[in-house]
Amino acid sequence: MIEPVETPDDDVVARVLASADSKAAGYSLFRSGSAQALDAEPRADEHDDGHDGAQLDREDRNALRRVPSLSTELEDVTEVEYRQLRLENVILIGLYTQGTVADAENSMRELAALAETAGATVLDGLMQRRATPDTSTYLGKGKAQELAGIVKALGADTVIADTELAPSQRRALEDVVKVKVIDRTATILDIFSQHAKSREGKAQVELAQLEYLLPRLRGWGDSMSRQAGGQVGGTGAGMGSRGPGETKIELDRRRIHTRMSRLRKQILAMKPAREAKRANRKRNAVPSVAIVGYTNAGKSSLLNRITRAGVLVENSLFATLDATVRKSTTSDGRLYTLTDTVGFVRNLPHQLVEAFRSTLEEVADADVIVHVVDASHPDPASQLATVREVIGEVGAREIPELVVFNKSDLVTDDDRLVLRGLWPKGIFVSTRTGEGVDEVLAAIAGLLPRPSIELDLLIPYERGDLIAMLHAQGTVLTTDYAETGTRVRALVTTEIQSQFAPFAVAPAAAVPAVAS
Repeated sequence: MIEPVETPDDDVVARVLASADSKAAGYSLFRSGSAQALDAEPRADEHDDGHDGAQLDREDRNALRRVPSLSTELEDVTEVEYRQLRLENVILIGLYTQGTVADAENSMRELAALAETAGATVLDGLMQRRATPDTSTYLGKGKAQELAGIVKALGADTVIADTELAPSQRRALEDVVKVKVIDRTATILDIFSQHAKSREGKAQVELAQLEYLLPRLRGWGDSMSRQAGGQVGGTGAGMGSRGPGETKIELDRRRIHTRMSRLRKQILAMKPAREAKRANRKRNAVPSVAIVGYTNAGKSSLLNRITRAGVLVENSLFATLDATVRKSTTSDGRLYTLTDTVGFVRNLPHQLVEAFRSTLEEVADADVIVHVVDASHPDPASQLATVREVIGEVGAREIPELVVFNKSDLVTDDDRLVLRGLWPKGIFVSTRTGEGVDEVLAAIAGLLPRPSIELDLLIPYERGDLIAMLHAQGTVLTTDYAETGTRVRALVTTEIQSQFAPFAVAPAAAVPAVAS
């Protein structure tokens, strides 16, 4: 019996690289613990003053975790089509055709974190350098046979590839390893399906799943290519029983297309309500600030720290999918909204980008973008590039951007110098300790659009609502009290200027906007 050998190194990729050099008699076994793309250890809560709220959703999320002792080992790969497979013990595989080994290691770390977030236990992995992936089995023939040996020795029931596999590659690799093979895209979609809560979020995820499934339909033998009805071969029931002439796979494809069309209509029907809320904010001249960033960078934690919104905070990837909007005010009393958006990841499936485009519209319509970067991540530069690529895809490149390096309590002074080199104007923040949060709020206030139209008004005393609006959405310069009302000189925006026109005592004059 082959005994797995446990290496002392805690580095996930080091263990993967070690397994590449091992022979059949000495497979390396992943040690227990979290993937390094997640926080290595839960941080103590000595600085937690309750800004994350009650976190009631966390208990519900943990109740759905997969049971480690549940076995899903398959003796025959043909069983895969006819049962629901619960990810449990997985082997990671990856190729790197260009770039450095460090880039490949970071990608493998992230895949391990994705697998653990989906509920799997990572046992081992293989990495291979090739000029191009094998057109048949993705890995080379010899490496595929080595993978089959590792799968059998460790009792794994799933193999996850660090890329999007072609349907033919997935089938061929399953034939070699005799267990389920999925790719990075399927893993991300699985996480999204688990974490979606709102009606719109569930519809968006289902649409992305169906778009991914459509070109990957398959069956065993001729079950998906047999036509219904007819008299040929004695299988039909005679005249009057002839079927529509469609194969099973054609029927399934038609059903998927029908369902996708229905989901698109549902998502489109939800758009007016979202646009009405956004139009109401614009009509009331309420600026919007969108919080964007890589997954697990701390966006929800920052929202909770500023507004005490109580959004779910968890050490996992894509913990929150649905956009959350909360209001806040600047130090001088100006009202604005903060929106927590879905996190991004490298090689984000294009199906998800399209499905969540309605949610990402919150980013395109924002007045300021707060870009949160995980300062403790091994490759923060790739996080910056990945998020900015998606920002460009939704047409938000011209919006003012504030870069925030979160988790500053986990980095050294040398790391801070490196991060300064990436973005000199970035602000170091720790949502755990509160470091830098006041600086972020001041920077947001400086970037928000300021009222630029000066009005001299005489507002009757019974219209106190207009005075309150001036303080909330404009800038009050002077206030005086006359016999017939309140004399106010204030700066307002074009959106609310018309509401004060009946009370103007002097012609409005435009003044230059205050530079941020």
